[in-house]
Amino acid sequence: MANLLTKILRFGEGRKLKALQQNVEAVKALEPEVETLSDEALRAKTDEFRERLAGGETLEDIKNEAFAVVREAAHRTLGEGRILEDGTKFFRPFDVQVMGGLALHEGKIAEMKTGEGKTLAATMPVYLNALSGKGVHVVTVNDYLARRDAEWMGRVYESLGLAVGVIQDGMSFEERKVAYAADITYGTNAQFGFDYLRDNIATSVEQLVQRELNYAIVDEVDSILVDEARTPLIISGMPESAADTYYAFARVMPRLVAGEDYEVDEKKKQVAPTEAGVEKVEKALGIENLYDSVNTNLVNHLNQALRAHTLYHKDNEYIVRDGQVYIVDEFTGRVLEGRRYSEGLHQAIEAKEGVQIREENQTVATITIQNFFRQYSKLAGMTGTAATEADEFMHTYEMEVVSIPTHRPMIRLDKDDLVYKNKRAKYNAVVEDIAERHEKGQPVLVGTVSVEVSELLSVLLKRRGIKHNVLNAKQHEREAEIIAEAGERGAVTIATNMAGRGTDIKLGEGVAEVGGLYVLGTERHESRRIDNQLRGRSGRQGDPGESRFYLSFEDDLLRLFGGERMQNIVNRLGIEDEDAIEAGMISNSVRRSQEQVESRNFQMRKRILEYDDVLNKQREVIYAIRRDILMGEKVDTAGYVEEAVREVVERNAPASVYPEDWDLETLQAELNALYPCGLDIEGFEIEEMTTERLVELAIRDAKERLEERKAEWEERTAELQKRGLARSDGANSFEEAERRTLLSVVDSRWREHLFEMDYLREGIGWRGLSQRDPLVEYKREGYEMFVEMERGLREDYVTYIYRIENLKLSEQDVERLNLSYSGGGDPDGDQRQRQAAEASQSTEGRPQLKPRQRTGVKVGPNDPCPCGSGKKFKKCHGSMGGPAAGGRGVQAG
Repeated sequence: MANLLTKILRFGEGRKLKALQQNVEAVKALEPEVETLSDEALRAKTDEFRERLAGGETLEDIKNEAFAVVREAAHRTLGEGRILEDGTKFFRPFDVQVMGGLALHEGKIAEMKTGEGKTLAATMPVYLNALSGKGVHVVTVNDYLARRDAEWMGRVYESLGLAVGVIQDGMSFEERKVAYAADITYGTNAQFGFDYLRDNIATSVEQLVQRELNYAIVDEVDSILVDEARTPLIISGMPESAADTYYAFARVMPRLVAGEDYEVDEKKKQVAPTEAGVEKVEKALGIENLYDSVNTNLVNHLNQALRAHTLYHKDNEYIVRDGQVYIVDEFTGRVLEGRRYSEGLHQAIEAKEGVQIREENQTVATITIQNFFRQYSKLAGMTGTAATEADEFMHTYEMEVVSIPTHRPMIRLDKDDLVYKNKRAKYNAVVEDIAERHEKGQPVLVGTVSVEVSELLSVLLKRRGIKHNVLNAKQHEREAEIIAEAGERGAVTIATNMAGRGTDIKLGEGVAEVGGLYVLGTERHESRRIDNQLRGRSGRQGDPGESRFYLSFEDDLLRLFGGERMQNIVNRLGIEDEDAIEAGMISNSVRRSQEQVESRNFQMRKRILEYDDVLNKQREVIYAIRRDILMGEKVDTAGYVEEAVREVVERNAPASVYPEDWDLETLQAELNALYPCGLDIEGFEIEEMTTERLVELAIRDAKERLEERKAEWEERTAELQKRGLARSDGANSFEEAERRTLLSVVDSRWREHLFEMDYLREGIGWRGLSQRDPLVEYKREGYEMFVEMERGLREDYVTYIYRIENLKLSEQDVERLNLSYSGGGDPDGDQRQRQAAEASQSTEGRPQLKPRQRTGVKVGPNDPCPCGSGKKFKKCHGSMGGPAAGGRGVQAG
């Protein structure tokens, strides 16, 4: 099946190469015209191309001319005008390099053998696509290669008037922003990926570094998009709510009185604090205003602590065993291993029971390598070995692999594998082979699959007195230097199979006469592609070379895939330890074993991607909302109010139930909890009411209350501006407060959702035991959780937007408000503010903010409500969400 798929993917390859060659001839035909241009005229071509693109032409229209210009610029800047003996202009890209560049521009993977000049080939499509002004990313496997290529090829781009940037580990925010603003940016996949995630947790436009993900060329594409694809990129942080805060709320709960400080509906498993309860909690914790925008997480703490205290009981809903809280299944009575209550409820129960709260590092942002690179509008790649993974590239990234011919014929001699009975005999034979080659001056590159084997061979060679270098891919600069010298006469270099990738090995003087570079593999890798990569070190640009692999029946690959059976056959034949076996049957068995492992690994990566695709769709929704908020785009917050109000009404007064059976008391309480409701629902002529009419009245009332809230806010802001306590640039406007509140709520809910999805993913595999597809279950439950998160997000936003205030701020508070949201381009600013706030907490972990200042007459919960409804204050505006809940107090006549 695999062979058939490969043939299908390879179908028509000759026709594709012929089309590329025709395009190459078109580029070369422009050479006489381009080479007569002065340096200034060549540089002016960039401005000309950009003007033509602005005038309506496309990249395809200027492609051949742009490629011809880069070829000439490369010759002038890198070749320094030199011409070789055969008349070739030094460092002007060869035909096959132009072919590779064309394939890259088309969003394909150019498979170009080692030494064929992939780095130079990429300059042409990079320049062409950078002309669009949207930026081009060149992705490398390590920081050293990113810096080297940016400096080396940057000379070409800069001679043509383009700016080049490079991203390195440890760079400051300002340096990154400058690098991303360049026309062309070099960096590693991790740097690009983590900067993408950091941009999507930024709290202001000034904190963004990347532009849109336009076009990327991935060097060593098989290493980055295949080998590293099983490890997702994750930004973690401590949970937003620390254990001390959970314990602090748990200590307050026993002091609250049912019916006075909170209302409980055990049948519906709902509980809501009253104004008196909120005030008591604020006083106990030293919090000025629980509903201040900087306290968005504390409201959830209060709600979950109340639920844990009133609705969840030990040995009923949960048990405590070995210092941990375990959920009990209400239907079976069994402990649900590995399951936790969501939204902080589990931590609240742990605090209530006095057990240790599990302080896992919380995922703040995450994405797989696959889904990150699929964000680019156009993606291309280049490597020496991609054909064996062609079906995965097509399936995952929709990238076609095009095998580019070599500039000169390949004359490397690839010898058959030698197989020994055990590793001891194999290594002895390896050392003898190395010694023999070293003696005649032939350089040897020894490839190993592990650092352990590298060190073992190093010890054996030292005993023989053979000078050598050992590499294990830890220091990139030194690694590249040693690999580059590995082709010198008599050099012996031991390296893991992946070490030195991206660096050519050039033959020293007289090496060609002794057979060129000899590549010796000490073991077959589980992927044929890695073996081919090692072999490709030798025989570059038509140089002579040789390669051979040494195996043993104790190697993992042979041992796990039929090696023991084969060894039994060898034992019956009476073959000695020192004898090597060279048989087609064994070589075929090794190839089949590798294909099995490759297929298994592909299925694993495919499964990871299938799971992440569920989260990726949700991620796109959340990130789009965040980006709109940051960019000042209009977000339908009014729609949030409408939907939240509608959900509350339809939940308590459903159309499927007779009006006289509606739970109006709960409806009134929940609307009051959502916003300061001005409706007296229990006083309606309910028999004549419909659900839709009730929704309409509630939405209209909510909008009126919101307009009143805006007017109060702006009035107070103007007053503060007169006193010089508020900025006049809109930073303290109600719209800005809405933006900050929504951003805070989105981030808080999304982090909690990621936490829940992590738990779901960990335990979903067990569903297979009950004949249910875990992936289908994950999709279903993940969708339900996301819908619930969106609902909670809307309700949180509505609850906060009616209650955040600037009306009772002290001068110090105003100063803090201005500082907190001033942006300033510091991505760590918010983190430092949180750390400062945490540092100011008391020894008991209680936030010590100044007591909330109230004005007006204090109204008790059982006093008549000042609004004139005739109800008790706690049953009217004193319910959670009444005007007093906003910290303004209720003004009596």
